[in-house]
Amino acid sequence: MAARRWSEMSDRQKTALVIGATVQLTLATAAWVDLARRPAALVRGPKAAWAVAIAVNFVGPIAYFGWGRVRVPVGS
Repeated sequence: MAARRWSEMSDRQKTALVIGATVQLTLATAAWVDLARRPAALVRGPKAAWAVAIAVNFVGPIAYFGWGRVRVPVGS
């Protein structure tokens, strides 16, 4: 599949691309901020590995939020 230029895309495709990119960047930013603020003891695995994994589109941030963080009981 050949890459399409911005000018060759329909308005619907441009909108979908912008929304997808915004969601991806928001997820990644939130995950990196959480990772930076979270103590290493509350992260499953090395923080450096999670920092790299978060860069993987959608999958990385979702994996970090789903499996990378150790849950702390409320009130602890």
